[in-house]
Amino acid sequence: MIDNPYLSASGVFVIKTLFDLFIGAVVLRLLLQWARADFRNPVSQFLVKVTNPVIIPLRRIVPGVGGIDTASVIVVLILQVTKVWLIHMIAAQSPSVAGLLMLALADFVELMISIYTITIILQVILSWVGPRTPNPLNGPLHALNEPLLAPLRRIIPTISGFDLTPIALLLIFHLMKILVVAPLTDIGRGLG
Repeated sequence: MIDNPYLSASGVFVIKTLFDLFIGAVVLRLLLQWARADFRNPVSQFLVKVTNPVIIPLRRIVPGVGGIDTASVIVVLILQVTKVWLIHMIAAQSPSVAGLLMLALADFVELMISIYTITIILQVILSWVGPRTPNPLNGPLHALNEPLLAPLRRIIPTISGFDLTPIALLLIFHLMKILVVAPLTDIGRGLG
């Protein structure tokens, strides 16, 4: 427990940032594997090199199941629970195991929403700035976002050349934060 509120807030910030960056890299690697993205891409190679020191040793112990990289999933779960536990230790709180798991789940869903929000905004910006210019981000962004955008394109037509599906998806993500993340967080705090 840290008595100084400024030190505890900065400690929470550092822990959340470092854990979220690494968890985000592992999740992106996992999502790109599921999307069958090209791993010869520099962005994909970066994610592989950053996450390999943790993933490869665990893969020797935990095999993949049904095409899912189980080692990556376990790393994400362990890191997510550890992050939430450390944040609560700094705040001198000790949630129950069920509360900790629920808070970790809520935090993970929020992280996934944030990852997709950032990738969609990046894809939109890149489509405006040099749409015909090759960019190493285009391939992975398309592989990640197209499975979410394609169903919406069947519902929402393009208007005067403008694809409004990214805006609709961002609105859905915001609703998910209100209707999914907030209740999960409240349940986790209630179990604490």
